[in-house]
Amino acid sequence: QVQLVESGGGLVQPGGSLRLSCAASGFTFSSYAMSWYRQGPGKERELVAVITSAGGGTNYADSVKGRFTISRDNAKNTVFLQMNSLKPEDTAVYYCKASVQGVPYWGQGTQVTVSS
Repeated sequence: QVQLVESGGGLVQPGGSLRLSCAASGFTFSSYAMSWYRQGPGKERELVAVITSAGGGTNYADSVKGRFTISRDNAKNTVFLQMNSLKPEDTAVYYCKASVQGVPYWGQGTQVTVSS
């Protein structure tokens, strides 16, 4: 079965960096685009970044452009989210998502807290 397991969250000061990872299994990872979403306190879940199956194309929410970078390693079935210049408003649970044959799958999420 499809499994997505996020890791790398934590507490970081404003201006700091974190790198999130999402390990995927149960499907042909290299055939599918992957995305990162986040849900902040009292907010709806929002799309943060998406990457094409081969990694050649990416897209970002305006709020993270220039600060976040999505990448993937198809040999390791892993997608990453490098987050730099973090702001308190980036505080959220971050989820990776795969849509496999039209069915959405989500990881359990990893908490990112940006606070001094």
